[in-house]
Amino acid sequence: MTARRDHEAAFDRVIELALVLNEDMSHGLGALGLTRSRTEVLWVLHHRGPSTQRILADAMGVSARNVTGLVDALVATGFVTREPHPTDRRAALVTLTEHGERTTAVLARDYAELARALFADMPAERFECFVAGLERVLAELRERVAAARG
Repeated sequence: MTARRDHEAAFDRVIELALVLNEDMSHGLGALGLTRSRTEVLWVLHHRGPSTQRILADAMGVSARNVTGLVDALVATGFVTREPHPTDRRAALVTLTEHGERTTAVLARDYAELARALFADMPAERFECFVAGLERVLAELRERVAAARG
């Protein structure tokens, strides 16, 4: 096999990995009544605690308008509440509900379990090479995406 074919075969595997992860994530989140975008809001709240919509938008790299729609949907489905901010009367504070807390705890547990299942039995040297290779591929892709966006 030529180097070019090897590179294309490796990239095929990267694409397959992305597709399999996307399918698994979409299926699992859908079963919880969530989308990836809504889950990202929950994940930020899980890690940062109650936050304003501006903080959520900045953390996610999206517009405040986008976050408003996501938070509206999460309020309607019982994952979060939106309350007046205690010190800034112009802002609202988005907080996980008990349902949101339970859901993010399950997501965090499942995340950790999958990481263990994928990597626990991999020899340390192979794992380190895998991570280093992945870092290199991601850095190149990020650079190309940034350049394409201008």
